Amino acid sequence: MILASMATLTGCGHRAAPRPGTAAAPTPESAPPKKSGSRYSQDNDSTPGGPPPDVSKIPEPVPKVEPRSQYGNKSPYTVLGETYRVLPEANGYVERGIASWYGNKFHGFTTSTFEKYDMYAYSAASKTLPLPSYARVTNLENGRSVIVRVNDRGPFVQNRVIDLSYVAAVKIGVWPKGTAMVEVRAIDPAHPEGEPAAPRAVSARASAATPEKTHKPALYLQVGAYGDHANAERAAAKVRAAHLGEVRVVTAQVNGKDVERVRLGPLKDVDEADRLTPKVRDLGLGDPRVAIDD
Repeated sequence: MILASMATLTGCGHRAAPRPGTAAAPTPESAPPKKSGSRYSQDNDSTPGGPPPDVSKIPEPVPKVEPRSQYGNKSPYTVLGETYRVLPEANGYVERGIASWYGNKFHGFTTSTFEKYDMYAYSAASKTLPLPSYARVTNLENGRSVIVRVNDRGPFVQNRVIDLSYVAAVKIGVWPKGTAMVEVRAIDPAHPEGEPAAPRAVSARASAATPEKTHKPALYLQVGAYGDHANAERAAAKVRAAHLGEVRVVTAQVNGKDVERVRLGPLKDVDEADRLTPKVRDLGLGDPRVAIDD
């Protein structure tokens, strides 16, 4: 949520996790005192306190064709030393990664589109989707999904693909855990018939507390993807020598060509992915990215 000269770039551009693995550091009931110079009423994010809302009474947004926002769509843009490019359109976008959420600290403050952030509305922040746009976010760990309106930029934390509003996080079980493996699939409002069917619904109270039993996908750190077998093996050998965990080389086809992906894992959870990311980076192989397989 940056105004003035950076208003066209981000709405919550400096939002970052207080420690790896927790996107919101929830502090129920009370909010810590505000530090001098901060534009927010509290320094750490928090939940509103009390029981979670009955998400069945909050309607999901109905995707509709909207003009591109005047604000928040500058491309490329740079935040915290990293440069990002906004997609020319949302249609066809599908990405798997780790979701986080944001809540009380940002409630009522300006988003990248110059709208007010409402943690009780189904919205989200993305680094690359055009604003506004619509997407279905599915928690791959329990099968629950929600439609969100993307109207903000973020989360500018490594290994995170989307930041959900508080109620969206409650609905699909990202809250209170803090993070979850998800699939983000853009919705074309002009052709909603192409939207895949949502997973089976669960009761509102159950969705806030009890995860459904489902197959949990495997989480990896992908060190790199190589067209040359020798380069892939050199990278894999370097990671193996660091004794960070199991390393595998997986062959896949990309645009009709074989690509060898060097992956570390499967990993236990998001915290382990966050812990290992800087160690892989220190090997001089670049920034790894999260990869999720069924």
